[in-house]
Amino acid sequence: MGERFVVVPVDGGGGVAGDREPSDAVVSDPAPDTGGSAGVGATAEEIEEGEDSVFEPQDPSTVVPILEYNREPNKYGDGVPKENSPFINNTDNDKGNSYDGTNMALFEEEMDSNPMVSSLLNKLANYTNLTQGAQEHEEADEDEGSKKKAVKSPQMGTFMGVYLPCLQNILGVILFLRLTWIVGTAGILESLAIVCLCCSCTMLTAISMSAIATNGVVPAGGSYYMISRSLGPEFGGAVGLCFYLGTTFAGSMYILGTIEILLTYIVPKAAIFVADRKEDELNALLNNMRVYGTCCLALMSVVVFVGVKYVNKLALVFLACVILSILAIYAGVIKTIFEPPDFPVCMLGNRTLQNLNFDKCLKTDFIDNMTVTTKLWMLFCDGPELNATCNEYFDNNNVTMIQGIPGLTSGVISENMWSVYGPLGMMVENKELSSLGGSDSAQDIYMPYVINDITTFFTLLVGIYFPSVTGIMAGSNRSGDLRDAQKSIPIGTILAIATTSFIYVTCVVLFGASIEGVLLRDKFGDSVKGNLVIGTLSWPSPWVIVIGSFFSCCGAGLQSLTGAPRLLQAIARDGIVPFLQVFGHGKANGEPTWALLLTGGICEIGILIASLDAVAPILSMFFLMCYLFVNLACAVQTLLRTPNWRPRFKYYHWALSFLGMSLCLALMFICSWYYAIFAMAIAGCIYKYIEYRGAEKEWGDGIRGLSLNAARYALIRLEEAPPHTKNWRPQVLVLLNVDSDQGVKHPRLLSLTTQLKAGKGLTIVGNVLEGTYLTKDAEAKRADQNIKSSMSAEKTKGFCHVVVSSNLRDGMSHLIQSAGLGGMKHNTVLMAWPGTWRQSNDPQSWKNFIETVRESTAAHHALLVAKNVDSFPTNQDRLGEGTIDVWWVVHDGGMLMLLPFLLRQHKVWRKCKMRIFTVAQMDDNSIQMKKDLQMFLYHLRLDAEVEVVEMHDNDISAFTYEKTLMMEQRTQMLKQMQLSRTEREREAQLIHDRNTASHATINDKAETGPDRVHMTWTKDKMFAERNRNRECNANVAVRDLFNMKPNQSNVRRMHTAVKLNGVVVNKSQGAHLVLLNMPGPPRNRGGDENYMEFLEVLLEGLNRVLLVRGGGREVITIYS
Repeated sequence: MGERFVVVPVDGGGGVAGDREPSDAVVSDPAPDTGGSAGVGATAEEIEEGEDSVFEPQDPSTVVPILEYNREPNKYGDGVPKENSPFINNTDNDKGNSYDGTNMALFEEEMDSNPMVSSLLNKLANYTNLTQGAQEHEEADEDEGSKKKAVKSPQMGTFMGVYLPCLQNILGVILFLRLTWIVGTAGILESLAIVCLCCSCTMLTAISMSAIATNGVVPAGGSYYMISRSLGPEFGGAVGLCFYLGTTFAGSMYILGTIEILLTYIVPKAAIFVADRKEDELNALLNNMRVYGTCCLALMSVVVFVGVKYVNKLALVFLACVILSILAIYAGVIKTIFEPPDFPVCMLGNRTLQNLNFDKCLKTDFIDNMTVTTKLWMLFCDGPELNATCNEYFDNNNVTMIQGIPGLTSGVISENMWSVYGPLGMMVENKELSSLGGSDSAQDIYMPYVINDITTFFTLLVGIYFPSVTGIMAGSNRSGDLRDAQKSIPIGTILAIATTSFIYVTCVVLFGASIEGVLLRDKFGDSVKGNLVIGTLSWPSPWVIVIGSFFSCCGAGLQSLTGAPRLLQAIARDGIVPFLQVFGHGKANGEPTWALLLTGGICEIGILIASLDAVAPILSMFFLMCYLFVNLACAVQTLLRTPNWRPRFKYYHWALSFLGMSLCLALMFICSWYYAIFAMAIAGCIYKYIEYRGAEKEWGDGIRGLSLNAARYALIRLEEAPPHTKNWRPQVLVLLNVDSDQGVKHPRLLSLTTQLKAGKGLTIVGNVLEGTYLTKDAEAKRADQNIKSSMSAEKTKGFCHVVVSSNLRDGMSHLIQSAGLGGMKHNTVLMAWPGTWRQSNDPQSWKNFIETVRESTAAHHALLVAKNVDSFPTNQDRLGEGTIDVWWVVHDGGMLMLLPFLLRQHKVWRKCKMRIFTVAQMDDNSIQMKKDLQMFLYHLRLDAEVEVVEMHDNDISAFTYEKTLMMEQRTQMLKQMQLSRTEREREAQLIHDRNTASHATINDKAETGPDRVHMTWTKDKMFAERNRNRECNANVAVRDLFNMKPNQSNVRRMHTAVKLNGVVVNKSQGAHLVLLNMPGPPRNRGGDENYMEFLEVLLEGLNRVLLVRGGGREVITIYS
């Protein structure tokens, strides 16, 4: 061009010339030892600065080292100062000697922080003074709700709706059939202790229940509903089923009580099985109970199935029987003051006789001036003659007759104050009467004595008595029928417990003060001609008690058979126990047909046991467990102070609830420790079943709140100090990629996580979506669901965290920085190797990978990179005999030692053996290194084969030079292509800006010199100038590509990668897994792409590889 012109720069050097000059300098004068790579890197840096500020270069002096092995305590360790430890002790001399040569040049930038293994082992072997380191609130069933018939508004008050039903359920069979026997056996004092213990338990439970029942509306389901909504579906289902079993066995107990009254006191001759011998009487009674009990159960089940409304209508009749019977008892006690009833008890010596087969309490009788023997004589002698051979004890002792009910003012209370426990078969005796020896225990069992039918002791009596205080839930079960449930339930229940407690306490005292001790201990009234003992005390006739107790037991049995199936139906309809769902169905009117059948079957089990004394402790266990969890629910809710916990009943306290809970637990083991364990095992099995197989329910229960509080407390404790080396385990952040449909790309990464973690510790699966959250909300949720499904399929227990960010780089950075909470944060990052980085047109894929490596290092997180992750085994695979090879090049805190041990805990890798390879330099003693490494592994308690591989300083081969040169030429060409593409993208905007800027400059300049020519850029001139410069630059670039020499630093790194790869492939090509130290990325970002090439060369020819970088602390220790 013959004409000179000057281009005036616009926008502070933003003109054409200003933009072009750095581009010309890229390849104009490359340094002889760098091949121009530094210049290329600088230009790339400028371009990247405009695109993403994350990649701004940092001062290398400010970068935190990965491992700072020095004497400074508590720098990156576990919070415990170390003293001269070989793991963290390094000196300047060591740094100079650790990497002399070219074999380990790939790791040379980290040698100041990560010592060579040879150096570590040398110090460890010579070290002798190691010190020990230290959905809505409630789901509405709309389908069922629409089918319900309209019911009348509830009108029942406290007295009719709560007080009387509780009274009817509490008072029952034990009061009429066993209380006198308990008083006689345990004595008045211990009987009062039993009554107070049991009544205190139910009173404390009633207080807790009142608080729960008044904290909102309690629908049908009663106690089950309260517990499940307070403690969650697992506890609710377990305790609900226990309460159901308790109610069912209560039905068995009431039916057995009904049959005992029928066959013993009303129609004894109706017995089908009659014992010929006295020792067979018990078995005959039990068989009769089984036959008649089964028939009674079938009849009651039919009544419940056909006409449950009649059962409800007869409830008042049954309640009237109970009240009349109790009034008859009090009237009889009062009458004994003035006129005691005549119920004589015949005694032989001090032994009580069964007054069933004789009419006179005499050995001989004087009739018509003649002495004749009586029927009693015939029971003890072998003939009616006066000289017949008789039982020795009968000969030695006289027959006396005492009043069975001497009266309230007789003073018999002092004799009945203390307990009289004894074994099975022990005779009921009166110690106040004289007795001469001569008894033969082998013959006594055939004599008509009153004896113990079971072995008696205090805890047995507690178990038998406790069912007499159950039934306190009757009011809460009727909450839907009450006018004001939140007022009626507390008042009615507590008044009913107070009333029944008063009745029981007074009955204990009155029985002990009015009835002779031997009659009290006569369980079936054999000494008073088979009368019901409590009936002998009543007024006006014993039949009042007999008939009243009979109908009371019938009514209670019918109520149990009515309530238990409905409770089971409520549990089944909640859907928390899948195998019970069939019992949620019933007749068209809602009657639980299938639940009634199951209830009848379980009830029959109690009938076949046949003994009232054996069934009572069983139902005691189930009721006690239910009451225990009612108290626990109230205590948990009170202590958590959940916002929804606002009971109208104010007279409760968490201490009372805990006392009640402790009392229930103590009573369970007092009654029967083996029944208690059995009941707990049943509840535990149901709990675990619901937890693993049941439907997910969110009821806002207290256990969730308790878990939240416990988690918060634990997190605060965790943050107080970092974990000790002995407690360190990988808490993994898995960086997972998804495809365009938000499907998981590498599910085997989750498999590897499962095999590494085995369900222990923290696992966070993170994913980044590019965009804004407002536009990517649906995709983020879909990705979250897909990742959770993959986690479930791969059995990975942990949390999913999907982040939407403006770019992937920032999103990864946010995950690494902020995933986790408090002390429960990840310490390890797991990611897949970007296998297609060479084929990708976008360099951001491998740049993001390298920046992730840098950020995990800066955050002091360990890093695991899985190459060929899709070839890793699934959780269903079982690898056969093979090896996990560890290549320990530099010491990184022990991660390479720990990971194979953790993998071998999983059944996939269990059969694999562990081999450890380490690299020896020219000046290392490889034999001594092997011994030291074996001793180190011995102290670590790890079983592994050890091999030391020698890598001598060889001359760098021509192959290495050629490979390095090809790598740098490829990098240069790609950057030129990237620059051209960037220019094309900016072209239109630049032309417009420069034209505008040139016009503005000409107009502003008023003074123009004669030797300066101002011209305006036109589009044509712009293209011509650009093409001329481009041709010039292209020629220079092509010429430099063929003339460039490889960077010597890159040559040494490539030499390390080639040699180390050759050694690893030679030794470990057939291994199931290879673990290898991952070299750190260069501190100068200009060599990032070369770094990727080095890693590719290092891993070439290996199938499954796990690259490992330590997190800046020791993770394995030789100490206990």
